[in-house]
Amino acid sequence: MKKHGILNSDIASVLSYLGHKDQILIADAGLPVPDHVLRIDLAVKPGLPSFIDVLDAVLDDMYVEAYIIAEEIHSHNPSMAKAIDQRLSTRDKKEVSHESFKELSHDVKAVIRTGEVSPYANVILQSNVFFAEGAE
Repeated sequence: MKKHGILNSDIASVLSYLGHKDQILIADAGLPVPDHVLRIDLAVKPGLPSFIDVLDAVLDDMYVEAYIIAEEIHSHNPSMAKAIDQRLSTRDKKEVSHESFKELSHDVKAVIRTGEVSPYANVILQSNVFFAEGAE
């Protein structure tokens, strides 16, 4: 469920209609997006906008109860894994193989594509409700 603040109308719209347990995916520039899933393409050039900038903006405006990352991020992009985990440390975490992650992308409400060009910089965010105990 939406909090406040996102200026991008496509992202604001998606956040406003999320229900409990619905999922969105914030992706690097290279993650394949299934044809049937809404793609919100923010990529302007390599690195712009960054994955972290987009993640921070979405987290400021979305109640999140859980997240999913690919386990390969730890060996191929440990600084990004740390940055994601720091921002979501109070939420439930699940790690899956990158192949399984791509399969899960078929069930998200939307993929927000960033200009990030570092490996495995992808996260699935699961929506919470604002009235849940300890909702963030």
